Amino acid sequence: MISQADTIKEQGIELFTRHDYEAANRAFQQAKDAYEEASDFDMVAEMKVNIGLVHRSLGENQQALELMQEALLHFKNQSDDLRTAQVLGNMGNVYAALDDKEQAELSFRQAADYFRDTGEELLYSDTLLALGAMQVRDGKFFQGAATYQVALEGRDNLSGAQKIIKSLSGLVSRINGAPTP
Repeated sequence: MISQADTIKEQGIELFTRHDYEAANRAFQQAKDAYEEASDFDMVAEMKVNIGLVHRSLGENQQALELMQEALLHFKNQSDDLRTAQVLGNMGNVYAALDDKEQAELSFRQAADYFRDTGEELLYSDTLLALGAMQVRDGKFFQGAATYQVALEGRDNLSGAQKIIKSLSGLVSRINGAPTP
C-alpha cells in the first residue's frame, strides 16, 4: 500500500511542477487516503502540506493555512523539528499572501530557528532571505538589510546579486546601527 501511495504522491509532485493544480490536488488526496489506510500518519501530514501548497497556488490561502496548521500540529507532536520548520516556512508564505505580515514574520522566524537548531544552514539562510524580502517590501529597509546580512553570512558560493546585497546590507547595517533579526 505504501509503494502505491508513494507512486501517487510522485505523480502529484510532477503534476504540481507542471502547474496542473487540480490534477495534483486529486493525486495528493488519493495519496493521503492511501497513507491513512496504511497508518503512515507522517505522510498523511505531508500530503496535507502538499494539498495546502496546491490551494496556495490557486490563491485559496485560507484552505492552505488550515491544512498546514493540521500538519504543523502533527509534526510538533512527533517532535519532528525539520518538518515543523518546513511547514512553518510554507505558512509564512501563506500568511504573507493573506497580508498578515505579523504572522508571516513570526512563522518565518520560528522556521529559521528550527532550521538553525537542526543544522539546516541553507534552509535557515533561505528562510531569512524570504523574511528579509518581506521586510523590504513592507518598507522596513534597515530591518530587511540586517536580516539579509545574517542570511548571507554563512553562505558559500554567493551569486553576483547576493554578493552585492550582502555588501550593501552590511554597509546599511553599520551606518544605521540596525538591529540584527
